[in-house]
Amino acid sequence: MISWLVSDLLRSLRSAKRRKFSVVVMPDFFIDRFVTYSGEIERFSAKVAEVAARRGGNIHGVEQTELRGGNAANTAATLATLGARVYPIITTNRFGYHLLKFYLKPLGVDLSHVKVNGEVALTTALEINYKGEKVNIMMGDLGSLPNFGPENLTEDDWRLLEEADYVCVFNWASTQQWGTELAEKVFSHVKEKGRAKTYYDTGDPSPNKQGIPKLVRKVLLSDLVDVFGVNENEAFWYASQLNMKIKRLKNKLRHNELARECARTLAKNLSARVDLHTAAFAGSFFKQNEVLVPAFSVSALRATGAGDSWNAGNIVGDALNLPDSCRLTLANAVAAYYVSNPTAEHPTLSQLVEFCSKQKPISLSLIHISEPTRPY
Repeated sequence: MISWLVSDLLRSLRSAKRRKFSVVVMPDFFIDRFVTYSGEIERFSAKVAEVAARRGGNIHGVEQTELRGGNAANTAATLATLGARVYPIITTNRFGYHLLKFYLKPLGVDLSHVKVNGEVALTTALEINYKGEKVNIMMGDLGSLPNFGPENLTEDDWRLLEEADYVCVFNWASTQQWGTELAEKVFSHVKEKGRAKTYYDTGDPSPNKQGIPKLVRKVLLSDLVDVFGVNENEAFWYASQLNMKIKRLKNKLRHNELARECARTLAKNLSARVDLHTAAFAGSFFKQNEVLVPAFSVSALRATGAGDSWNAGNIVGDALNLPDSCRLTLANAVAAYYVSNPTAEHPTLSQLVEFCSKQKPISLSLIHISEPTRPY
């Protein structure tokens, strides 16, 4: 039996007024190579040492996959599949641009604002078994991202920001030199001359933790951000900056309860709507109230890119003016579809309706948080 959350979402989607809306996403595209070693890490280390001892050679039979990566590029792909007009402002080189054409052009993504005078960003992820659990060891080359800032935007880019319905900035930690200035200048321009909702998801801030206080002061505590998207780790980092008690709660609360308390702290201190997504539930947090919905119970075939899919679904739900519970359920469904799809495809809205009609969300009672109040 379909839960009332899914029933409400399907009803809302059928009655929602469909409209074309435009989204600008920036600034990252990565070439992601996944190297999957089937054995334990000790066996891999011994193999590497053996090859090194003979001054180099091959290790055959190692599965490898190359995929589109980067928060902006992944979100662009999902948004375009769901029907949005998408304009990435991305820094890469000519090789990266040709790959973007391969990955995004068939989806109708406009690539006219991609910068090709930089260097491509690459990540090699070693997937290996450690104490019976599969872990990812990520090795990244950030390419041109560390030096990408507002001065890299052209007059056409600034004009695009003025005309868009949504402007999204991602991956703050990788834009190491000018990441805070990029968000501040872009969102300020939108507020002064545009009409867009501003959407910010910094990604994991820990690689640039020394810059977090400045980011909080200059961007998060301003009135420049309309929607602040976080996972539980990101929520903890930023909430810890705003309330010293949060760190003491880390060992006292269950994981999901801590995530919820961090999101509440953010909502009380920021002007933005705080949208939290976790593997178990999602929520929108406001100063006076919150709305929580459970995740879908699916067999996850991948974790990378789930947050990007969630953000895209959240933006689409917002653009369709869905009630908060329906918007969050839509975002959860988009992420669940992606992580459980054998070929890592993103859904169209019609495919999503079919997917939702066959799914059932996890009960919130199973994740130790209260059931949300039914909106109607």
